[in-house]
Amino acid sequence: MSPRLALALPPACALLLGSPSPASRAQDAAGGISAVEVSTEGKQIYEEICQACHMADARGGGGAGAGIPALADNPKLADKAFAIEVVVKGRGGMPWFTDILSSQQIAAVLTHVRGNFNTYADPVTVEEVERIAGKAGGTVEQ
Repeated sequence: MSPRLALALPPACALLLGSPSPASRAQDAAGGISAVEVSTEGKQIYEEICQACHMADARGGGGAGAGIPALADNPKLADKAFAIEVVVKGRGGMPWFTDILSSQQIAAVLTHVRGNFNTYADPVTVEEVERIAGKAGGTVEQ
């Protein structure tokens, strides 16, 4: 995709059509993806998709009944299952993202939000996303 076209598309469309992503992934252990890679990918996804509503500082916003919840300092995000289910199934005015994001991408963005805007250091894993998506009736594209 040309850089000019990518700039003209809404962030979610650019992600669907193949926005730039790291070609290789660093590993902490055999078969694992490093915390650095998860952080970088999660930050990119947050900036391209989430921050349009939840704002760059993750403080949410909106007015006249269209309140968008803050992700920063949000005690509900301590529960990884809650966070995963919201992204997988949607909630309120937030759409589900299982048709847009893979399990890896959901895990990465939630790890970024929980660690960068909160103090929840334990990463969300692909296995947790897939387990909860299955229980929630969501299907996560691979």
